[in-house]
Amino acid sequence: MRTLGNRVIVFGRPYEKAQLTAGLVLLSPTFFALLFLFVIPAGQVIFYSFTNFSLTTGKMNFNGIANYRYLLEDDKFGKALVNTFTFAFLKLIIDTSLALALALMLDASIPLKRLLRSIYFAPVIVPVVASSLIWIWFFDPGIGPFNQVLSFFGLQKLQWIYHEDTALLSIIIFSVWKGVGYNIILFLAGLQNIPDSYIDAAKVDGANERQLLLRIKLPLLSPIIAFVIMIGIINSFKVFAEINVMTPKGGPLYSTALMVVYIYEQAFNMGKMGRACAASLLLFIIIMVVTLVQGKLGTRKTIDLS
Repeated sequence: MRTLGNRVIVFGRPYEKAQLTAGLVLLSPTFFALLFLFVIPAGQVIFYSFTNFSLTTGKMNFNGIANYRYLLEDDKFGKALVNTFTFAFLKLIIDTSLALALALMLDASIPLKRLLRSIYFAPVIVPVVASSLIWIWFFDPGIGPFNQVLSFFGLQKLQWIYHEDTALLSIIIFSVWKGVGYNIILFLAGLQNIPDSYIDAAKVDGANERQLLLRIKLPLLSPIIAFVIMIGIINSFKVFAEINVMTPKGGPLYSTALMVVYIYEQAFNMGKMGRACAASLLLFIIIMVVTLVQGKLGTRKTIDLS
């Protein structure tokens, strides 16, 4: 930054001093908010991750990479990491596919379309804790509606959230139900923004419904699909409330413990804030890497599907 008469050169562009002053004043609330709500806390997390800071004793000593070494050797951390990737992968595939299919249905001319839109979006506005408590009853092995349906069709009852083989799948089912409505709205908005002239021109050329979907709708929806996937990845790595309510302490045999649950356990159940900060930093790096990879893949040109 340098001055040139009554102007100030900032990043190669000239500004009036009054403009620069007004800009700095207007940006100052955002600057201080970022400083105190992100920069300083992030710095503290990085610093604490190299200490043995304990909430129970209040003592803190520098211990180098001991916390990271502990995490890499801890079986619970490895289990939580595998559970997190499994949860994110399955939820992302089911959620995105189901939301896109329902959005395509709601975009067509069907009866009660407005009512169905409201019904699909309703779970999004219900508080997570309240809906989790309701779904505990749904998953009840004895009187739960899900097992009643299975019994009606002559199928074997499941233990759902009470058995290590089905607990994580049960949480995925709940999470898909809870969030699919938001993605439906995004896809539906994208579909309704496709110009009718594109669809009409394709029909004139003899395109059928399959070709309309693969050649017109999906390519034009690619930015929204990329956005939905990115948000889905981030949200999947942050899941905590439903697991803490429906399967406390990581569920049977730690089968539903995700990274956030592990971090909470280390910080507030065991008081090992240094380990929790190290795990939080690793989670941040994982989310950043996965998001960058998805962003790179999302910017590729759409492949011609025939």
